[in-house]
Amino acid sequence: MKHLTIVVPDGQNNLTTIACISGAYEIFAAANDYWVKTGKKKLFKIELAGVSKKVNFYEGLLTVSPGINVTSITKTNLIIIPAFNYFYKKAVKENKILIDWVGKQYRKGAEVASTCTGAFMLAAAGLLDGKICSTHWAAEDNFRAMFPKVKLQTEKLITDEKGVYTNGGGYSFLNLIIYLVEKYYDRETAIYCAKVFQIEIDRESQSAFTIFTGQKLHGDAMVVEAQAYIESKLHEKISVEDLSSIFSVGRRNFDRRFIKATGNTPFEYVQRVKIESAKKAFEISRKTVNEVMYEVGYSDVKAFREVFRKITGVSPLEYRSKYNKKAWV
Repeated sequence: MKHLTIVVPDGQNNLTTIACISGAYEIFAAANDYWVKTGKKKLFKIELAGVSKKVNFYEGLLTVSPGINVTSITKTNLIIIPAFNYFYKKAVKENKILIDWVGKQYRKGAEVASTCTGAFMLAAAGLLDGKICSTHWAAEDNFRAMFPKVKLQTEKLITDEKGVYTNGGGYSFLNLIIYLVEKYYDRETAIYCAKVFQIEIDRESQSAFTIFTGQKLHGDAMVVEAQAYIESKLHEKISVEDLSSIFSVGRRNFDRRFIKATGNTPFEYVQRVKIESAKKAFEISRKTVNEVMYEVGYSDVKAFREVFRKITGVSPLEYRSKYNKKAWV
């Protein structure tokens, strides 16, 4: 029988952490039960493990008691790390023993999965350097600042690279758990669990849920000014040549500094700012696609639709239909 460790980190006040822990436990337990019903043996022994005997959440509203101390686990096959609270540096510091243990287990052959902001623990263990990773879009700026060696792609719902799995934010952790069930059990068991817990299977993107605010914690004053300029000129067509000229920086150097600071090329940043404004217009107004398109500086319907779908994963009409029911009244 394989061993599954669901980590219970210290110093958390986030109820999502509890959801990730209980959700992972319940779905894997259901997968085990399904295998038994179909004549197979349980695949995993599932344990909650931590450093403290009890971990309080949300000012003591809920308490989790890990069944075992991680230092007592010499070998495990799969580790699941739940979401962290938003005091990332403090959370990483308070969980050094867990982080070191996770790194050691990975080097011994265990696979490791992080849900939502649990990616901070994986990154702190050095397991994401040079790898593609996802996390909650709201944590993007902090993550990039703390772990510049990681290839963060917050549009991805799930990443899978060399035995390390990450996923997007919030309750999208359910999609990662279903993905892991399919990986370790089979497709039939994954579909069964998805149906029992009513989880949409095979989701691939969290782009439609992202609220783009732009990375501004980078410390490059010129790039911050360029970002503010872009955001103030939503209705205009902006060329990168014009931007580099306005800020008296050569085009190649401007591109290099902008990418290093924000994780986007200047052209990508312009697109994302415009599409974020378009999304907001679709959510709160009854404006047509053409009206919104012109407001954010596009004149070609096809080009606007292509960029919108590329960034959000859906068409403008699909987005408006999903997030603004009043537009159809």
